[in-house]
Amino acid sequence: MSGDTLPPLRDVIAAHGLTARKSMGQNFLLDLNLTAKIARQAGDVSACDVLEIGPGPGGLTRGLLEAGARHVLAIEKDARCLPVLADIAAAYPDRLTVLEGDALAIDPLAHLTPPIRVAANLPYNVGTELLIRWLTPPDWPPYWQSLTLMFQREVAERIVATPGSKAYGRLALLAQWRSTARIAMSLPPGAFTPPPKVSSAVVHIEALAEPRYPANQKVLERVVAKAFNQRRKMLRAALKGLAPDIEDRLIAAGIAPTDRAETVTLEQFCALARTVEAG
Repeated sequence: MSGDTLPPLRDVIAAHGLTARKSMGQNFLLDLNLTAKIARQAGDVSACDVLEIGPGPGGLTRGLLEAGARHVLAIEKDARCLPVLADIAAAYPDRLTVLEGDALAIDPLAHLTPPIRVAANLPYNVGTELLIRWLTPPDWPPYWQSLTLMFQREVAERIVATPGSKAYGRLALLAQWRSTARIAMSLPPGAFTPPPKVSSAVVHIEALAEPRYPANQKVLERVVAKAFNQRRKMLRAALKGLAPDIEDRLIAAGIAPTDRAETVTLEQFCALARTVEAG
């Protein structure tokens, strides 16, 4: 068996009685042309190990292997999908490792060799949590070079949002502080089985070697979280618990105390984090 002789995904799903489970955040992509296109958004993977979360019936897995990925590590929680993934592993000898389990509980690094890229049609119920973990490791640069991830369109727009937009918030700042993010492609509900109620988008995120602006990660996260927890309030009110002289610190960072969080740039937030850390 080779990749060319693997059956169409609809036949695979029918043969194994696979139905997407809402409880697992599953929506299957069955068009191999689409999964191949998503795999290409990850860039040149021929010299990389690729981490895939929630492969399901393996459409994207097949796309990554067909694109020449050196090795794919697929983490799958749904035991029903394991026989399907085993067939793919047999078609691509020594290039696919499948781990059964929860991606939130598994450390993949023991099974990966750098350089590493991440590519996944993420289960909707864990996608944002996984992204935040990848964006906030204790050390930077992270173990991954890039993330190519499927999200609900609304989440994708929050990742790439700019100041002044309704989508701008914590996720945009976390993503854009130490990486470059862009929406690579959009997919309508009808591309999936079953069709979700919302559109989806693939986001491609490239890690930067250094943060765009200096700041202590923990302090920056605390400042941003507090600012956006009460985004309708002026910052002098939203941030009053950070320091007794918060107005002076805002002014020192080039921010008007009457500004609201959604108008403050990443550079200004980093400057504010530095003034807060200075004590």
